[in-house]
Amino acid sequence: MWTEATRSRMARIEKKAKRYSTDLTDEEWCLIEPLMPQKANTGRPRSVDLREILNALRYLARTGCGWRLLPKDFPPWQTVYWWFRHLLRRLLFQTIHDVALMIDRERAGREASPSAGVVDSQSVKAPAATAERGYDAGKKINGRKRHIAVDTDGRLLMVNLTKADISDSAGAQKILEAMRKRWPWMKHLFADSAYDRKKLMDKAAFLDFTIEVVRRTDTEPGFKVVPRRWVVERTFGWMTRWRRLVRDYEARIDVSGGMIQLAMASLLLRRVCR
Repeated sequence: MWTEATRSRMARIEKKAKRYSTDLTDEEWCLIEPLMPQKANTGRPRSVDLREILNALRYLARTGCGWRLLPKDFPPWQTVYWWFRHLLRRLLFQTIHDVALMIDRERAGREASPSAGVVDSQSVKAPAATAERGYDAGKKINGRKRHIAVDTDGRLLMVNLTKADISDSAGAQKILEAMRKRWPWMKHLFADSAYDRKKLMDKAAFLDFTIEVVRRTDTEPGFKVVPRRWVVERTFGWMTRWRRLVRDYEARIDVSGGMIQLAMASLLLRRVCR
């Protein structure tokens, strides 16, 4: 709800950012500056400000504008895109997100590494120019599917992007493999009935996971809050606040994953530093 308190909070953020509300504040930049690539001792000196690159990327993800439509106060869009691909290959957005996630969990009185989570998927439309898209007959969407795992508070832990015609259980199998390496203390996962499949359950048991299927208890139509599963639906809601994520505009699937990591890392940074 928009109140005087939230209005004054946004005013303070904009005052700190000086320009756009998506710009990094000084507190946020101090937290992530040690993770940024350092200037090389040899070769041509770097002329671009990496803070401005991140400001441009956050503006693009939040507003949903095109690369060529970035405001002129930012570096040229070709420079911004080059650095985006460079930082994506270095897994920088994932690193920033995971560091902010662990800090936020500790601030909430939890262990830095989660032990339980929730898995679900979301189908979104994708451009016709890309070959990596399929048709989800259940949702009647031609595009891609986002398979995600979140902790019990809704923080994003893992994302796997596939064609929309890939089933939920098949997409979750890759999430389990990556989860065991990235979050080694994870043991218990909650899911809906679409994940109650023998192959997935066997793989989960092999990787020392326990998957608990939470089913709806009512037969009435319409939206009902389901225990545990509502947390991941709220995360999807957080994603779609970033207009670049309402649809999958990216031709490359790795770029699409980078946009999700960038948006969710920015959300956690603001929560930690506000």
